[in-house]
Amino acid sequence: MPKILVTGAAGFIGFHLSQRLLHLGYEVLGVDNINNYYDVTLKQSRLDQLVNFSNFEFQKIELGDKTLTLAIFDQFKPEIVIHLAAQAGVRYSLSNPYAYVDSNLAAFVNILEGCRHHNVKHLVYASSSSVYGANTKVPFSINDSVDHPVSLYAATKRANELMAYTYSHLYKIPTTGLRFFTVYGPWGRPDMAYFSFTRNILSGQPIDIFNNGDMRRDFTYIDDVIEGVIRVMARPPKSDYPKEHSDSIYNAPPYKLYNIGNNQPVKLLYFIEVLEDCLQMKAEKRFLPMQPGDVLETYADIDELMQDTGFKPKMTIENGLSYFVDWYRNYYLKVL
Repeated sequence: MPKILVTGAAGFIGFHLSQRLLHLGYEVLGVDNINNYYDVTLKQSRLDQLVNFSNFEFQKIELGDKTLTLAIFDQFKPEIVIHLAAQAGVRYSLSNPYAYVDSNLAAFVNILEGCRHHNVKHLVYASSSSVYGANTKVPFSINDSVDHPVSLYAATKRANELMAYTYSHLYKIPTTGLRFFTVYGPWGRPDMAYFSFTRNILSGQPIDIFNNGDMRRDFTYIDDVIEGVIRVMARPPKSDYPKEHSDSIYNAPPYKLYNIGNNQPVKLLYFIEVLEDCLQMKAEKRFLPMQPGDVLETYADIDELMQDTGFKPKMTIENGLSYFVDWYRNYYLKVL
């Protein structure tokens, strides 16, 4: 089985993906800088589970460091790279822009260079639904224009897609970008709304509801996301060489983009109702105006992903939030 490099292995999606790959028998090298953007203890708890696998190795590195990143490729020689490491967060990018330059731009160039010089068979990387910006046509399609990002985070993710295209074109590296839509579930990120809502409701603190709750999100359960990533990983894109342009710039590179979403946007206020039911507690709601960088709605068109891979999301918001609450109580409150 191919050796797989997973970046951001201590992160939410990276942890779940690494765990799934290890169960499938792959040899996995996980890397992460374990920064303090959110609770480092949670990241370490995820890693503590992964290191129990004999086919897992972990290295703590800054992917923005060219020498260290290329050394990983020299030593491990991965055949597949799944690049999930990034500085996340729309609102955080308003106050800490340089973190996104280092982690989302410089690091991505280093990953691309590693793939270029080590004959990597497939680079799968995390993009984001944020690239759609203030688009109003729904559902969001990968064929839509995404030239008007409304946050620096979104701009860096769109830049990643363009950088990947360039490397696919120049060096024929198969690359697939995945635009994730509001991923949630056990072991999730504490900066996400559902996580902070849960924490505040349980502690009797008010929850902040932006745009007075008039928002919809295509909440996607972590198990569905991982299933999508695994299916995409096994299907590296191929070059499309039209015979009449076999040696020209018209050659289509081995490059793909997919949305990974639940394809069923949920109203934010209904989402909160479901969470309240799971917690058996009512939230004290504090309604606030729209925040800079936020969007009113996300809604994924996943037709192409379904056609190419057979992917189909299965988790309902009611069951998904129930599983998250069970995990949260067990991890933080140590009660079932």
